[in-house]
Order: sequence, then C-alpha cells, then structure tokens
Amino acid sequence: MRFNEKELVSLSRQPSERAAELGMRGPKKGDVVKKRLVKLIVNFLFYFRTDEEEPLGALLLEQCRVEREDDLAFSIAFLDEAERKYLFECDTQEQCIDWIDSIIKASYEFMRKNLIFYRTEIHRLTGKDPLEQYGISDETRFQVNSGLPPLPAPPT
Repeated sequence: MRFNEKELVSLSRQPSERAAELGMRGPKKGDVVKKRLVKLIVNFLFYFRTDEEEPLGALLLEQCRVEREDDLAFSIAFLDEAERKYLFECDTQEQCIDWIDSIIKASYEFMRKNLIFYRTEIHRLTGKDPLEQYGISDETRFQVNSGLPPLPAPPT
C-alpha cells in the first residue's frame, strides 16, 4: 500500500490513543532492541527516535497478528510476511497487556466485526436494524462513500 509521506507525518502529530517509550526491534536479522517513542494513532503505529519529531516509520495495523512473547514483550507480524516480526519490550506486564489490547482494537477489521455483532444483537432484541434510520441500505452498509450519486437500479 502506498502512502503520502506528508500526510503520514501530519497524522503522526495528531493526539495518540496510546504513547510510550518502548524497546523495539525491527524484523531484519541482526536488528537490536532500541528505545523508541511509539504512538498509536487510529490504526497506525508510529515509531520515532526518542529525540526527534519526524517518525522513523509506521506500521499499518491491518492484516496483522499481535502476540505476547513473554511478560514484558509482544510482537507484531503481518499475515503476508509472517516470518518478519517487530518486537516491542514494555516496562511492566500491565503496560504490555494494555498495548496488545489497544493494537488489536485499533484495526478496521476489529471495528467492522464489532459493528456487525452489535447491529445483529440490536436487531435480534428489537426487531429493527439500527442503521436503517440513517438511510444505510444492506447493499451499501460497509462501502466507502465515493461522493458520487448512487447508480440507478438495474432494469427489470
């Protein structure tokens, strides 16, 4: 996936859901653990040198697996490159658990699953689709709005 560098830098300066200095080791062989400022913003995990404002990099937290490595460490591996792991070391066990939970909940996939679950539960309990009141049809429920008018219905 391609990203505009200026937009990513701008996003990295937004308020974060979680931020801390963590030990971080990249996925390359020979990488060593280095102290990095790590910021979770929406579904991106930015990492910085502790004394710089520009991010060194960003991880898009989609199609990835977050695993606890031990009491004080967790890793992130992407499904298309499972052998490449980013390792993060925390100061406490509680901090490690909080980071794992926040990263899992940051993905679009997680939010979409929750939306579907709660929509189904509300429909089951009330008999009504909670999204209908907003004019969201079944066909367009999980589509991105292109800003274009809807296509006409196919002829019958």
